[in-house]
Amino acid sequence: MPERRTPPPHEDLVDHLVRSTPLSRGEAARVVLDVLAYFDETPEEFVRRRHRELQAGGLTNDAIFGRITDELPRRAVAPPDLSLRQLRRIVYG
Repeated sequence: MPERRTPPPHEDLVDHLVRSTPLSRGEAARVVLDVLAYFDETPEEFVRRRHRELQAGGLTNDAIFGRITDELPRRAVAPPDLSLRQLRRIVYG
């Protein structure tokens, strides 16, 4: 019996990008992985990265921290690692 191949994660999103953009399959897969990596930052990693970026752009700390304060609530950040017990509590209360 042939072995079943597990599709890569987010294969449906890659398919959508191939259909709706001029991207090749490989390019679309790289875009998906890049976006996922971008949003996989913890809040702490996001704050440190944005501080470096904004500081390199010449902003002062007062302006930087004000901007980060505005951006953080709209930012999709990686959830904390959850134990099996925590996952069960989410499902079963």
